[in-house]
Amino acid sequence: MENKLTTIGFDADDTLWHNERFFQLTQSHFAELLADHAERDHLLERLLEAEKRNIRHYGYGIKGFTLSMIETAIEVTEDRVPASVIRQLIEAGQDMMAHPIELLPHAREAIEGVAATHKVVLITKGDLIDQERKLAQSGLGELFDEVEIVSEKTPETYREIFHRYCEGPKRAMMVGNSMRSDVVAPIQAGCWGVYVPHGLVWEIEKAETPLGNPRFKELQHLGELTGFVQALG
Repeated sequence: MENKLTTIGFDADDTLWHNERFFQLTQSHFAELLADHAERDHLLERLLEAEKRNIRHYGYGIKGFTLSMIETAIEVTEDRVPASVIRQLIEAGQDMMAHPIELLPHAREAIEGVAATHKVVLITKGDLIDQERKLAQSGLGELFDEVEIVSEKTPETYREIFHRYCEGPKRAMMVGNSMRSDVVAPIQAGCWGVYVPHGLVWEIEKAETPLGNPRFKELQHLGELTGFVQALG
């Protein structure tokens, strides 16, 4: 009974609602704006490098992504990028932050299904204001017992959260689309890690699948979650 599941954490972006596709659409626009200066693949490679090194400065989210686009534009043009392009990149970031939320299939029913028997916690990372906006627009906020918006998802993050809201990580499960942040890190903390593939994955969030780990489970979609949780007892 000491390992009986009592608490379930949900990721937000690309688990409950669409997110990565808007980043990829903006990346394509970025590459078009700078097509006269470099090839698309090179531009996106430089952008990814900027995002990786800027996480420690800006964290995750649209604001940091927009600043990384501007920085990359300045670098690849050797400081000659037109002000009009900078303006369009800023506007692209603003458009992303104003985009309406689109829930993924089974999102609401999955939360409601497990909330009937377990405590449910939203655990998401990124810009505080933007994540709060998305949660409010999603209409799902009232379904969660607790909401945690964190700067990074590490094993220690999960240990701290699940010790605060339940009897520790051994009695908790994390559900999400990121292998690195939503599956591997929780498993390392002692939780269940349930992977729900989205299809579009940010390069930084990729990690080796922990096949063979008894606390790893892959579902085809969120509609399978309630049955899986019930089967655990």
